Amino acid sequence: MTSDPIFIAAIIACLLVLGILAVGIGGFAKGGEFNRKNANKLMRYRIGAQFVAVLLILLFVWLRGQGAS
Repeated sequence: MTSDPIFIAAIIACLLVLGILAVGIGGFAKGGEFNRKNANKLMRYRIGAQFVAVLLILLFVWLRGQGAS
């Protein structure tokens, strides 16, 4: 399972979502100019990354159910 490229891509996508979320929460907690400039942009990036991560997870589960992986 860990050698499956779709599984690895899904893990990387989840870590990317976590990183974007951490930067967003940190900026929100600190406030200031960084938060005013980048809060909405970071939220849009996180939503896009979550969409990709969910699609990869669903693709992985679907392929495992089909016996292709």
